[in-house]
Amino acid sequence: MISHARVVLLRPSPSGYELLLLRRKPRQEIDSRRESSSASSSLAGARPTGNDATNLPGGGIHDGEDARVGAARNMFEDCGVLLARDTGQAETLEVLTFAALRRQIRDGANATEVIRANGLTWSGEALLPWSHWLAPSIEAVQTSTRIYVAELPGGMRTAFDRTEAVTEHWIAPGSAAALAGELALSPMLVRTCWELTRHVAVNAVFEAARKRAAEQYPILPRLAARANERWLLLPWDPEYETAGQGESHPFTFQPSWAIGPSRFVLEDRAWKHVAAPGSTSAG
Repeated sequence: MISHARVVLLRPSPSGYELLLLRRKPRQEIDSRRESSSASSSLAGARPTGNDATNLPGGGIHDGEDARVGAARNMFEDCGVLLARDTGQAETLEVLTFAALRRQIRDGANATEVIRANGLTWSGEALLPWSHWLAPSIEAVQTSTRIYVAELPGGMRTAFDRTEAVTEHWIAPGSAAALAGELALSPMLVRTCWELTRHVAVNAVFEAARKRAAEQYPILPRLAARANERWLLLPWDPEYETAGQGESHPFTFQPSWAIGPSRFVLEDRAWKHVAAPGSTSAG
């Protein structure tokens, strides 16, 4: 199974806050070295269309790499945001600029060693766990994706990686969800945006993330089909175990965040997050 880590990077806005989304280039245009670490399934990073998709900053976790470090490294590579703090113990005579650090890491140097040599260490505490998604067993590539939330550090600006992305969007989560089809959002990202809309400010998101950290449990959607409809069922859907196909991973307890719409339906080449027929959409 391929492990991924992605970051919901937030910044305050007049209406509350925005998150960063990156529009990716078609996979065949991405350099093969990066493709192997960034490939994603139709759930975990995904597009229901054949066009380039929009996703959170992030990508593959290296063997032996901590998931938080992988999330921080990928975000630095993707959008130039470095979540690190000064140790005051640089091992080189000449400390590199952020741009030079990023270039070395993107060229394949060990990220942790590079920043340590420049007197820095990863600020893992700045990344709070939000959710953990597993790709449905019907997917050709099995992935495990951990999502973290973080706030854009003051005074820092994003600069997306033009070898993989064509543009970046700072957008309110509700607006992103409304444009799910146009942006080719994955079910995972549609759900994440739905969850974020329940919180009005960045500090409220972080408060929720601290509560969710004690209730982390992998989410494994199951495909269901009836007539001409296709759904992805979440573990709290009433038909998850009876109508779902492929491997299942039912909850052994009910996390407080497992509320609201419990399935996705593919309509007009876009995933829509909906409640099961006859159920009440709590939350």
